[in-house]
Order: sequence, then C-alpha cells, then structure tokens
Amino acid sequence: MTDLNFKGKEFVYNHHLAVPFRPLVPHADKGIGPVSFDGNLIIHGDNLHALKALLPLYAGKVDCIFIDPPYNTGNEGWAYNDNVNGPMIREWLEANPIGIEDGLRHDKWCAMMWPRLRLLFELLAENGSLWITLDDNEAQRAKLMLDEIFGEAGFDANIIWQKKYTVAADHTGIAPMHDHLLVYSKSEWVRNKLERTEGKDAAYRFEDEKGVFRVSDYTCNKNADERPNLYYPITNPSTGEECWPNRTRVWGYGPEAHAENEANGLVWWGADGKSSTPAFKRYRHLLKDGGKIVPGTLWDWEFAGHTDLARKELLQILPDIESRDATITPKPTSLIGRVLEVATHENSLILDSFAGSASTAHATLAANERDSGNRRFILVEMEDYADRLTAERVRRVINGYDFKGTQKTELLRERLNWRVLSNNAELVRKVEAIENLHGHEYDRIKKEVKDGELIVTGEKTVTERAEGLGGTFTYCTLGDPVELDKVLSGETLPPYAGLGAALFHMATNQALDPVAVREEDFYLGATEGQHVWLIYKPDLEWLKSPEAALTLSRAKAFAATDADKRHLVFAPARYVSQKMLAEQNIPVEFVPLPFALYRIDRS
Repeated sequence: MTDLNFKGKEFVYNHHLAVPFRPLVPHADKGIGPVSFDGNLIIHGDNLHALKALLPLYAGKVDCIFIDPPYNTGNEGWAYNDNVNGPMIREWLEANPIGIEDGLRHDKWCAMMWPRLRLLFELLAENGSLWITLDDNEAQRAKLMLDEIFGEAGFDANIIWQKKYTVAADHTGIAPMHDHLLVYSKSEWVRNKLERTEGKDAAYRFEDEKGVFRVSDYTCNKNADERPNLYYPITNPSTGEECWPNRTRVWGYGPEAHAENEANGLVWWGADGKSSTPAFKRYRHLLKDGGKIVPGTLWDWEFAGHTDLARKELLQILPDIESRDATITPKPTSLIGRVLEVATHENSLILDSFAGSASTAHATLAANERDSGNRRFILVEMEDYADRLTAERVRRVINGYDFKGTQKTELLRERLNWRVLSNNAELVRKVEAIENLHGHEYDRIKKEVKDGELIVTGEKTVTERAEGLGGTFTYCTLGDPVELDKVLSGETLPPYAGLGAALFHMATNQALDPVAVREEDFYLGATEGQHVWLIYKPDLEWLKSPEAALTLSRAKAFAATDADKRHLVFAPARYVSQKMLAEQNIPVEFVPLPFALYRIDRS
C-alpha cells in the first residue's frame, strides 16, 4: 500500500493521543428540551478537542459520519492552529490564514485532517460508514490518508456528485461540475437500497385492472440459427394475425412460456389490442424490494440536489442571515438525505464535525419525519456562528419559522435540446408523473421554460409559519481539560461524570454508558471482562481524607458484586496492598489517580 507523506506528519501522527479530554458543558438556554448527552448534540468548539471529548461516550457507536471539511482551494482563509509540539508546526502558525500563495497549504491541510480522521475512526461503529465531500484540490490526498487509516479494504466508493446543473456563461476553461464523495468503512456494512425516483417511474405509464405497468421488448438478442425453438409465429388474439420475430432477433420466450404469459395477462398488444408485435407487461407492484434501486457512484443534481438549491434552502430558513456569514457554502439536505438513505436505519447516530450551516441536522430531522425514525445527530462547529447560524437553523427547523410568501421546491429541471424535443411525449409523461406523485403536496405545480430549460416547481403558499419538524437538542461548549496529574493538587477538579468517562475510556477503550454509572457507589460500568470503579468527589479536602482511599473492606465489597470478573479501581490512595488482595483472592486492582493514564493494564 502506498502511504502519503507530507511535511509535519511525524509531529501529528499520534497527536490525537496527546489531545486532552474536555468535558461537555451544556447551555440549557441555547438548546431545545431537557439537557441530555445521549440525544441530539450541537457542540461549539475546536472539532479536534470536541471529537476527543466525545470518545468516552461514543467510541465505536457512530453509525454514519458525514463531513464537509475545507476544500483547501486557497480562497477559504482557514487557519491551522492545532497545538502540536513541533518547531515546523509552530512556524506554520505565523503564516495563518492559509491562502493560494502558500506553497505548503496541502501539507498543512493533511496535518490538520490527520488527527481528526484518526479520532473519527475511533468513534465509528464497526458496521458504520464515513462519507467525506471534497473537490479535486485534496480528494486524492484524502484517499491516501483514509487508505492508511482504514486500510485499502476500507474503501467503498468514490461517488461523483454533480453539484451544478449548468455551466456559467462567463466560465473560462473546463468548468468543474462535480465534487467527490469518498466512502469508507471498518468492515462490511449494510447498504440500503434507495427509493425509486420519479424518473425511474416515468416509464410506468400504463394501467389496467391489475395495476400500473411498463412494457418491454418481447424479443432477445439471439438469432434463429442459435435458438430455433424461439423462432415461431405468435397470434394476436384480437386480430387473429400471426407475427414472426426477425431471424436475427428471436422471441425471448419459448412457446410454453409464451402460453403462460398469455394466461397471466402479461402480453401487451397495445392500448387498442391491435399492435403488430407483442410486448411484455412489467407491473410496478411486482418489483423486488418494492422497486428500490441499488445506489451507484454517479449522483446527478436531480437525484441529490445542487449547490444553488442548498443556498436557497438556507436563505428560506434564515432570510436574516448576517452578511459576515453570507459566504458559507452549505450542502443541500437532499444530498445528505441520500447519504442517510443509504447508510442509516431509523435509530442511527450521525456525526458531522464540520457542521457549518447544520444541513446534516436538518436532513436527519427530515429523515425522521418521513419514516417516524429516531435518528440522532451530533454536530461540531468551531466558528463563532455556531450559535447564531448552526444552532439557530436547527431551532427554526424544529419549531417552525416565520415565512410569508411562496415555498418553492424544484422538482424537475430539464435542458431542452433536439433529442429531448424530438421525444417530447416522454418529457410530457415525466411531468405528468411528477404531478401525479407530488400534486397533493403543493398548492400548484408550476411549469416554465427559462434559459433553454424546462423547470417544474412545486409551490405552496405560506401566510404565517413554515411547520416545524419537531425534536430536541442540547447545546454544549467544551470545558477545561481533564488533567489527571492536577486532580490531587486541586488545580483541576472535574465533575464525577466527566472524569469517570475519561478514565473508563482509557481503561477499556470503550464508551461509558451514563445509565450504568452509580456515583453514590463509586461505580462506573462494566465490560465483558471487568468492572470499573472510581472513588472520587470534586472536593479537595475529601480527596485528601481516608474516605477517598481503597480499603480492604471496600475492595471486598466491590469484588462481592461479581466474583467472576476483575475489578479495576481508580482512587487517590489505598490502605491495602496489591499483595494482600492477591493472597485473599480478591480480584481487585488499584490504579492511583494521578498516574492512571500511564499505569492501566489493558491486557
């Protein structure tokens, strides 16, 4: 496997391990509903530190990660500011923000992404998937990094998303019309099939007493010499006339199969029954899996939306968006909706650590609305608009928002050329299918030709408020780092849950289940082979008292809860030796708090 080498890699290779744990600090007034760390979350803070903060609760539990990081075009003005202890990295910080003239901008981008991808890998479930959007500036380097982190077998697809539906008239050179959507996973994961689009159903334009159907060719690509049994006359029951296939293309069914098709009413002789050749009826309701389609690697704008649509979505919800936020480039909810359709189930956990305008949260709530699901989202946004833009969009999507005018949803955009015009009946059927499928959802379906394109739009008059999708979320910031060597000095006294989550993850490499914690008993939780305990209170005088020590009686009490498992006990001190515990066959191991990070035995 070819590894990607970039300047600074030796400094950032394991930097994610040195990032301190920071507790999540909820701000109840900025969220909706009760504070909950196991529900929807919006975190304002550096996403490197936020991802580390999520590990104790969500390591190995995220079903779908969707991220839209800086594309590194040279025009974004992003800054590399990770606290990496390396002289070259320190020099880089003096050259922020990173622009087009920076000859090391690709190295800096890789240095920024590497530790974040390492943490995302740890958060991803074994049967989960990671989706990352990029353009040609960094897609090839991202793929090499992801190959190294996930292994080459972890690569699933490079989806081409057509982000624009037309080339700008003033564009010079070759116009970039697509972005990349790289998909990776740890192991085999369930890829859902997709619901059929209007385009797929447009061919089902006939109907009889059995249902809606389309027709297909009754012949196959064989000649009469190869398959003489398929070269025979078929009689039209309405006219009594015989018809023969071409000798170079015989019937697709033998005499017995044809007779069975006739008996089952599957042979089509035209609307008036007088066609000179038969066709085969294919009923929509008989399609396997309800006619759902396997996702492919080419997603056009009709299938997954485009960037102009994303911008219109955002301005419809936040027409008062501040000018300083106006340059943000959101992704359409339809694109993320397709990702969720492929990669999630109704109870999935979705993470977006480059949240921007919260399109991922919007798409998640919309997916729940469609199928009554209980998907949860975690958003991380480090910019100062996390509250006024990221969280505000989610508040309005949940509660509804003031909107007076016409809500418009683009349903079809078709460039009119000679091929389309010469087959105008097919285009008319496509529009009719849209009207039949979506007509009840809108006050009117508007059809107009503009700049050489047919545009079909669903319009709904809203006079007061756009209806909300419902839901809750907790808004958080990042607290001070949990530095174990400062606990006993009193410099840092994190809450029990914050310290416990960090220690549990360090000891087990698994996420802490908050429901299992019993603070009054000093119990954190269990893994398959051991229980974990933490004797601790955020009280310096108590921590210095005998009450904070592991004693023989306390060790016996811990072990008695489950004699068949090992018990790992974090505590500031102990009044019983490990030798005495071993002699009395008490399966308890003591780990002193200030040195916990260095003395955990994970064997």
